[in-house]
Amino acid sequence: MSEQDWRAAGERIEALIAASAAGGAVARERAEELVRLVADLYGAGLERLLDLVHERGGLTDEVLDALAEDDLVASLLLVHGLHPYAVETRIERALAGVRPYLGSHGGDVKLLDVTADGVARLRMLGSCDGCPSSPVTLKLAVQGAIEAAAPEITAIEVEEPVAAPHPGAVIPVAALFSRLAETVGHGSSWVAVPELLDLAAGAVRLLPAGPVPMVACRVGADLYAFRDGCVRCGQSLAGSSLARRLGDGTGDAILRCPGCHGHYDVRRAGACLDDDGLHLIPLPLLTEDGSVLVAMPTPVPT
Repeated sequence: MSEQDWRAAGERIEALIAASAAGGAVARERAEELVRLVADLYGAGLERLLDLVHERGGLTDEVLDALAEDDLVASLLLVHGLHPYAVETRIERALAGVRPYLGSHGGDVKLLDVTADGVARLRMLGSCDGCPSSPVTLKLAVQGAIEAAAPEITAIEVEEPVAAPHPGAVIPVAALFSRLAETVGHGSSWVAVPELLDLAAGAVRLLPAGPVPMVACRVGADLYAFRDGCVRCGQSLAGSSLARRLGDGTGDAILRCPGCHGHYDVRRAGACLDDDGLHLIPLPLLTEDGSVLVAMPTPVPT
């Protein structure tokens, strides 16, 4: 069964349970009990399977890593409380995966602790240089990564780097089977963009379709995405190119508008080099299990 098939099967189970409510409360309770009994049976089988492998010395670190990195197996282990890694370890690994993106925006994040009632307490460090929307951008990327790695977390409490008279805001987390591609914030959602998987280093690609037209580029091994549109001339960035300024490091990259020839520092969240205070609008981007996901603002209905 492919990943698409088992995800569809999970959604079908949820739909069938919801549909059973049409037969009344008793019918729904029986359907839920049936699913629960089957899940418990398979959970017991999984636990026994792991015990047998462990007793024979086959549950090595490599095997544990393989189990934890497989989406289907890891989700089943989580449901039955059998995941080989503690929630703190999974969150730390998730944060390690988004740190390259956070670093490109001048930020970082630290896990403070996970409370007994399942609240992950984080501290945001730094900010996107010259980008007033950076706190929302960074939280969006972090929240999605944590929800995917530790769906049992009940909330994410973010401690802001700037002192405030009240505690950090609590962001509700979706149910157990929340996925990275689901809605992760008011007005935004993670969208898979497979076209970026084969984007070559130094290349720029315009993606005009989708909720928000975007321009993406790859600098070395790192991918970056911005809303399409030069903030100086208002024209599309179609046909833009990457270049390196004299004296800059080999990893630096400047995006050049083909219309007004404005220059934007890709690694500094699209900061304009020609007009202080101007910058492109960065879009959170994550590479997860061979997929590229971009946080797209949801269009406001007219």
